[in-house]
Amino acid sequence: MSAPTLTPILTTDRLTLRGHRPDDLDALTAMWADPAVYGMIGGKPRAREDVWIRLLRSVGCWSVFGYGAWVVCDRTTGQVLGDMGLLESRRAIMPELTVPEAGWTLVPAAQGKGYAGEAMRAVLDWADGRGLTRTCCIIDPENSASIRLAEKLGFGAPVEGVYHERPIRIFYRG
Repeated sequence: MSAPTLTPILTTDRLTLRGHRPDDLDALTAMWADPAVYGMIGGKPRAREDVWIRLLRSVGCWSVFGYGAWVVCDRTTGQVLGDMGLLESRRAIMPELTVPEAGWTLVPAAQGKGYAGEAMRAVLDWADGRGLTRTCCIIDPENSASIRLAEKLGFGAPVEGVYHERPIRIFYRG
């Protein structure tokens, strides 16, 4: 099944970012079941049903807002490496998010290789070209790797927040 036509395809030297497809469910479910992924993002594995809802949310974001998330694939092999982009999650978070939220998640085998920065630079360049220069991201205070990446991507001035009764930091860009 092909990706929705609303989702543009982005390419980098090593990656292809494309729209979500129903056949991505198994790869994304495996990613969200790995403690190296969910440990700093919610602290618990995502059930297949929840991953399906996330996948549909990603597709729907493009239809409603004109931006959303991409599935990140190895450009040579096509292997799914992660999921990242811009979100409109309408989270029950304090303080409330009022700008698009950037987010990135990679399978453990792809972590620490510069893929997240490479993909998110492509995402943010795409967003900037469409006037979406003000964005935010939420990060667990213990997730030093994501905090470093956020800072490299131009996110700064963190604000302390609470999400699901856990402390988080909200970083802003633009």
